Amino acid sequence: MAYLYLKSIHIIFVVSWMAGLFYIVRLFIYHVEANERPESERLTLQAQFEIMQHKLWYIITTPAMALSVLAGIGMIWVNPNLLNMSWMLVKLAFVVGLLIYHFMCQQIMNKLKQGVFTWTSTQLRLWNELATIFLVAIVFTVILKSAVDWIYGLTGLIIFSAVIMSAVKIYKYYRLKGK
Repeated sequence: MAYLYLKSIHIIFVVSWMAGLFYIVRLFIYHVEANERPESERLTLQAQFEIMQHKLWYIITTPAMALSVLAGIGMIWVNPNLLNMSWMLVKLAFVVGLLIYHFMCQQIMNKLKQGVFTWTSTQLRLWNELATIFLVAIVFTVILKSAVDWIYGLTGLIIFSAVIMSAVKIYKYYRLKGK
């Protein structure tokens, strides 16, 4: 019974964590694009984006990440046999990637706050899709478990990634064409 409570908590906070990751990068994009505005508007927008980013990151995204990880550890603690399953090891590898992504987003946020703009809005749009790729990989790994053929799964993930990256490029083309 404890396992199911932990699993429920894990799912709830993974959803919150992913929502935060998706939205924070959108805020980064808007923050960077504010550089194209007149100075008074740019300063106002960037100050507002910094407030929004800070609150989103420290009130929602990072606590949700911590609770997701703690609930996941709790599930493994209650059922250590999970670590004997190959799908779980693959999922944990993707989760490590997602954690690295999380902390890289924090670095981007800190640089933006300092006025250091090393990413373009297009690069950030592509970066935002990486979280989607992690989400898809984790969900398919968990749902399909041992039924998944890893070669087909990896091929599908690569194709999915290519489609998403192409969609970002197509969006950029039409966005710039409309200006």
